[in-house]
Amino acid sequence: MPSRSADPVQRSTPWWARAARPARPPLPLALMVRAAVGMAVPLALGQLTHRLDLGIFAGLGAMHATMNDRVEPTRLRAPRIASAVLASALGMLIGTALQEFHPQGFHSTALVIGMALTATAFVSGALSATGPRGSAAGMLLLVSAALGSGMPLARPWWAAAPMMLAGAAFVILLGLPRRSYRRPRADPRNRALAAAYEALGRTLADLGTPRGATSRQVLTARLNQLQDLLPPPRSRVPESPRTVRLRRMYEAALAATEAASGLLWAWRPVPPEVAAVPGRLARAVEGDGGEVAVPDWEPDTPSRQALDVALRAAAETVAGREAVLGTAPAPPPDPWRLRVRLLSRGSVRYGLRVALCIAVGSAATASLPLSKSYWVPMTIAFVLKPDLGSVFLRAVSRSIGTVLGVAVTAGVLSLTTDAWALTVIAALCVALLPYATAAHYGLNTVVMTPMALILLQLGGQSSAAEFWPRVLDTVLASAIVLLFGYLLWPERPRHRIEPRLVDATAALRAYLASVTGSGAPAAPPTPASDTPPAPDTPQTSAAPPAPVAEVWLRRTAYRALADARQEVRQGLAEPPPTGRLAEQWLPATAALERLSGAVAAYAAQIRYGGRVPEPDEVARVRQALDDLTAAAREHRPPTRSAARPTRPHDPARSALGRAADELETLLGSRG
Repeated sequence: MPSRSADPVQRSTPWWARAARPARPPLPLALMVRAAVGMAVPLALGQLTHRLDLGIFAGLGAMHATMNDRVEPTRLRAPRIASAVLASALGMLIGTALQEFHPQGFHSTALVIGMALTATAFVSGALSATGPRGSAAGMLLLVSAALGSGMPLARPWWAAAPMMLAGAAFVILLGLPRRSYRRPRADPRNRALAAAYEALGRTLADLGTPRGATSRQVLTARLNQLQDLLPPPRSRVPESPRTVRLRRMYEAALAATEAASGLLWAWRPVPPEVAAVPGRLARAVEGDGGEVAVPDWEPDTPSRQALDVALRAAAETVAGREAVLGTAPAPPPDPWRLRVRLLSRGSVRYGLRVALCIAVGSAATASLPLSKSYWVPMTIAFVLKPDLGSVFLRAVSRSIGTVLGVAVTAGVLSLTTDAWALTVIAALCVALLPYATAAHYGLNTVVMTPMALILLQLGGQSSAAEFWPRVLDTVLASAIVLLFGYLLWPERPRHRIEPRLVDATAALRAYLASVTGSGAPAAPPTPASDTPPAPDTPQTSAAPPAPVAEVWLRRTAYRALADARQEVRQGLAEPPPTGRLAEQWLPATAALERLSGAVAAYAAQIRYGGRVPEPDEVARVRQALDDLTAAAREHRPPTRSAARPTRPHDPARSALGRAADELETLLGSRG
């Protein structure tokens, strides 16, 4: 049996060490400054006007806006923040209405609020499962409803919701581009495109080395970020010339990425002067264009020839000239997609999951002497957010982070309770939020807990002595999530590894079908190992590009693979049996990533090597993908692994042949 070779370093690290290890993101200085100002100004105005109660809710809206702020164009940033904060304001309106018009009697109040929060939790969970924006909106809907049902009311009672909107609008205004922001270097799309070309250069430099796979994963992440910043164009809204040009440069980068993926899979390096071209393209992009020379070299395989053509096309687009890319605009989104996903089985199941935990939490708060009953459902909403990774790790991290956050708050309040000093401290806490969120969920909690408790202190409803019960509330909420939303919840697997693998195999199958059904070869059939024409000859530039559909099928496949890899990494940081299941699926994830490179190399063989698609080998790969899909749906991870290639692929042999061998070995259908 071949030894498992995929990510040996990851498997040798204990799961608890992976769970505790924070990331090291760059400091988002612009976001941090906006966050601090967005919190400090509403609180300061509230004190100056003697309406600190309203200033606190405006600061809360600014904090929720900060949680969803990104470095991106205004037309993307504003809707992202607005959708989240509108849901937050709606939740606050629901919560304050429940508190204002509740029936008399403690048990009647607890029953009505518990039922209302449970119904809100179902809507919140269903909305959260529709995607990243839905996740943010759904979580804040429930969090604000819980807060509004327990926090002291502002007067009039309905003023809290509009004040939250005002605070969020202030954060949006702070991020509007200034005149200097319109420079190419300051445009986040330009920076993301330059980062993608830099990552492409690192990938080319690492071809033929063990570092290649990691470089390719970084490149995919950069392209994912760029894709998010360049959404599909709207048919009725004309795009600016700069956006059109950025989109063309992005499509050129996709073509170069496919060629690099094929070379990475083939374990075949390129000359250093060629690997340096994407870095020069990145610097030209930051400078809004310029001439970038591609060195004359002799690409002696189809994949190298594909890279040469792609780099020359990229240089033309960066210089502002037209180049044949063979791409088309990304397909427009389906306007019915959100509605369908909102009513899908997965959304309904997740809504029921959140509603169950909130119902149990409401019952616990009604029967236990808790001083701040809203803290339990608020914590449940944060821990159950679907796109933040493992529920187990979030529950544990939030408990530990709350203990540390309460200790920090108690220390601060033992030194000062001055309102102006607390305003500065709250602004500093929210300034750290963008970095802490990207680094580790536990660190996020350590920062957010003091900020929330200081807001409570400014509202005059707490003292340092009353903060420690929040630790008990957090532990109770985390225990409810672990028991009812994790251990007893009838869902297998306990994370989303297997569904992500199914999506990845389906996307790869569609990409393979596009490649093998692309029609006639690029040139008269010649042996693939023959030296192709020089790169500056008409034959090279006249080779037919990829079909228009193939470009976006390839991008979809690479993104689906990145999502599967991320789910596996998150699973590896959980205790058994979940961590063991993630480890079992790790070789399959690595094999699928290598298959994507094999398909890219095969596409180059067809377009530039004159090879006719071989039906038998295509059928072998399709059958292996079908078998892997069936195994994922039946929760049967592979019991063996195929060795990672360590020497260059023979270009005279079909790229799919070696990929089929690896998949069959992985699935046990090949000895």
